[in-house]
Amino acid sequence: MSTEVALLIRRQTDRIRGFVITTAVAAVLLGAAGCDAGGGDSGPRTAAHGGGSVVAPGKPGEPARTLSASQAAEEAGVDTPNSADVGYVQMMILHHTQALELTGLVPSRSRSAPVKRLAERITAAQQPEIGAMEGWLTHHGRAKEPAGHDHAAMPGMATPGQLKQLRAAKGAAFDRLFLKLMITHHQGAVTMATEVLSEGNNVQVEEMAGDVVAQQTTEISRMRALSP
Repeated sequence: MSTEVALLIRRQTDRIRGFVITTAVAAVLLGAAGCDAGGGDSGPRTAAHGGGSVVAPGKPGEPARTLSASQAAEEAGVDTPNSADVGYVQMMILHHTQALELTGLVPSRSRSAPVKRLAERITAAQQPEIGAMEGWLTHHGRAKEPAGHDHAAMPGMATPGQLKQLRAAKGAAFDRLFLKLMITHHQGAVTMATEVLSEGNNVQVEEMAGDVVAQQTTEISRMRALSP
């Protein structure tokens, strides 16, 4: 079994497990609420006081566990963003921003119609992705840029010297350098997305990273076909 398939199975299992736990917690709490509403103060409030229990399915190869309502409620937060999720979104905004800087140079410098179309597709895809990632950070109350992070340390980023060289190039020379830098840039984005798929916890970030892997892997193949 490939690493990618194993990773997908693990993520889907965790997602289903979280859904089952969440549903079970809701059932316990609703049941407790019904008892309280119909029985006044005379009946026991087991769920409200942590006395209810939930059977949580185990991971593959592991037995089911009986959790208290409070434990189950805590585990139901399997979708809560962790540091890997937040760091990925913050850095990918910066990564995409440089990609748009590269594609912005194409119209005035490239002489290749296929390269121009490629740049248009990249811009059309990554501009709204930046907006979606910024919205995700705002929703979760996180800063839009990582504090004290070295932008150059991100995989695939073009250096200031390479950007200067690209700005100075024209025609076929520009197209060759653009494709070379953008292939490397895309490979870096795929690396970052693959890492968060392994280390992150948030389903929405997982979906965004999965889109990056699928889309940019395809574009890498197109760029290699255009490269001399």
